[in-house]
Amino acid sequence: MNAGAQAFPLTPPIEPMLATLAESLPTDGAFLFEPKWDGFRAIVYRGASDLYIQSRDLKPLDRYFPELHEALLDQLPEGCVVDGEIVITTSQGLDFAALQMRLHPAASRVAKLAKETPASFVAFDVLAANGRDLMASPQRERRAVLERLMADVGSPLYLTPVTLDRETAVRWLDQFEGAGLDGVIAKPSDGAYLPGKRAMIKVKHVRTADSVVAGFRWYKGGKDAVGSLLLGLYDEGGVLQHVGVTSAFTMVMRRQLVKELAPLRNNALEGHPWRAWAEVDASVLSRMPGGQSRWSAGKDLSWEPLRVERVCEVKYDHMQGDRFRHAAVFLRWRPDKLPSVCRYDQLVVSSPYVLWKIFSAGSRGS
Repeated sequence: MNAGAQAFPLTPPIEPMLATLAESLPTDGAFLFEPKWDGFRAIVYRGASDLYIQSRDLKPLDRYFPELHEALLDQLPEGCVVDGEIVITTSQGLDFAALQMRLHPAASRVAKLAKETPASFVAFDVLAANGRDLMASPQRERRAVLERLMADVGSPLYLTPVTLDRETAVRWLDQFEGAGLDGVIAKPSDGAYLPGKRAMIKVKHVRTADSVVAGFRWYKGGKDAVGSLLLGLYDEGGVLQHVGVTSAFTMVMRRQLVKELAPLRNNALEGHPWRAWAEVDASVLSRMPGGQSRWSAGKDLSWEPLRVERVCEVKYDHMQGDRFRHAAVFLRWRPDKLPSVCRYDQLVVSSPYVLWKIFSAGSRGS
């Protein structure tokens, strides 16, 4: 559907309001605290007779989630615009990998997945209601409107919990990780909805791990700077598994890494645990560190092997399966550590938490 052809209370696209990362929840000021959902950000526009789902990067999402389009159209009242997150829920918590699989170009595959792994929508803000623009209204007032708007909805639509109590939010930060959530959001209670602005605060789970550096990628196609380091951890069987990358370097360090890693490139493939991945077409192997996928948007993900001798400490938020969910942050080299001690068993495992308990975790100060 062409979003511009439908009369919505607000004209799409609207950039979603963003958050800035902090190490801890704020202690001063009035805030509404909410769980941070791990899914696809989505702004939903409900017109008189149709509906439009917009992604964080201002593109339509409707074709990928036909079951959500119908549910939102059926349950949301006309004349509203709601901000939220598309997630896939399972008995083990949120499943981001399954959510990624929903972005498939084939309509037949989308229809199949919509039945096999149906998505849910979690609402956490409202930009318009009853045809009225609410973006200038304080956050606390928008929350009250959102609660009334979502009072009668049912699965697969949900309202995120909220609390005014910082101690409750700190407890959520610990408990809810076991259901696949990745932090807590703090919203100034008197704040307006500011499209594209980092007007909220997010606190995510942060942990460190000692990781093997087994390869690297060049920076933006040149060979005078390192773009990212490829990280590995040993599993119970002693196999070095690729777990992610670390790439947040200054240009000075990127160029320094070229010199620093040069000796480790000599005879690097001899006995390298990822030798097969370096010698076979990326499309052949599913776990290849440099493998292309439909999520890589055609980027050059080829890589250079390094002798497995270096260890670095990285900061990460949480795991998605057996890999870092996001790019890890380089902290320091660990010359005192042998690669063989970089194992999965060093990682903190969060206690399981039933996802459905989160939706009854409380609202408005509880």
